[in-house]
Amino acid sequence: MRPRQPRRTPLPPRRRPESGGRAGGRRRGRALAGALTLAALIGLPAAARAQPGGGRPPPPFLAAGAHHQEEGRRILETFRRQGIQGDYYLGFELRVLPRRGEERVLHGSMWGTRTAAGPVSRVQLQPAGPDGREVRLLVQSGATPALWRWTAGTGSAPERLDVAALFAPLAGTDLTAFDLQMPFLYWTDFVYEGLARMLGRPAHQFLFYPPADFTAQHPALTGVRVYLDTQYVAMVQAELIGSGGRPLKVVSLLDLKKVGDQWIVKAIDLRDETTRNKTRFVVQTAALNLQLPPAVFDPAGLAAPLAPPADLVRVAAP
Repeated sequence: MRPRQPRRTPLPPRRRPESGGRAGGRRRGRALAGALTLAALIGLPAAARAQPGGGRPPPPFLAAGAHHQEEGRRILETFRRQGIQGDYYLGFELRVLPRRGEERVLHGSMWGTRTAAGPVSRVQLQPAGPDGREVRLLVQSGATPALWRWTAGTGSAPERLDVAALFAPLAGTDLTAFDLQMPFLYWTDFVYEGLARMLGRPAHQFLFYPPADFTAQHPALTGVRVYLDTQYVAMVQAELIGSGGRPLKVVSLLDLKKVGDQWIVKAIDLRDETTRNKTRFVVQTAALNLQLPPAVFDPAGLAAPLAPPADLVRVAAP
């Protein structure tokens, strides 16, 4: 059974004129798609991680013919090449909204860029409470993903994480390195399932299968279904799938904000289908078109503090 969908995402209208003609629309599409790849921020629930694997989930339907699969491959390659133009900064809140119990808010920062290997981001997460330890990560996405982590107060140097550590909770939350890296977007084993309706708009539907080494470490995750908006080729929803094709977690885009001439994420909801808990990622401030020094994205520099840019645009109300 498909999980309940959130309210319709206020993506820009499909036929709304844009200044700059087609080139302007393409630039907006690239910025929008890059912003939306920040969507998956929360990992598998503990209960799901403990479950045995259930095999590959079959696609519910297939676009007929090999040429449709080739079309899907071209769509996916276009999506992978897109991203926010220039270096950027996002200041965010991570609002933990349990079904029962008190809500919590954690604050974080993200610096991002793009290299020849793919998108790279540096993330700092400050847990709530005076005894919380700040966690910093350097996340390399793309075809050759890599991750490094540094934790304040340990006296340790930044460490490179392996596949076994992808779902370890960060700073006492459900946020994991897997959610920040989103390796499923670059998995080579996938099926283009054709067109579907998502959040009131037509979307390309893909089903990604994890590689063998990943499955050996994390058998609970048997696949990830992703929906890409047909006009902007931007991710609007992702479903993490477990045994028997059951959704474990759903990440959905809620809102966007235009900063300058680029669209960025404003709010994302994630629903844990096992516990019914929900987590919301809300961007508070942003700075785009930055020129960040290479040291910002050097693993050896994670232990060095990094202050937000001086000129920030308010994205969400305080």
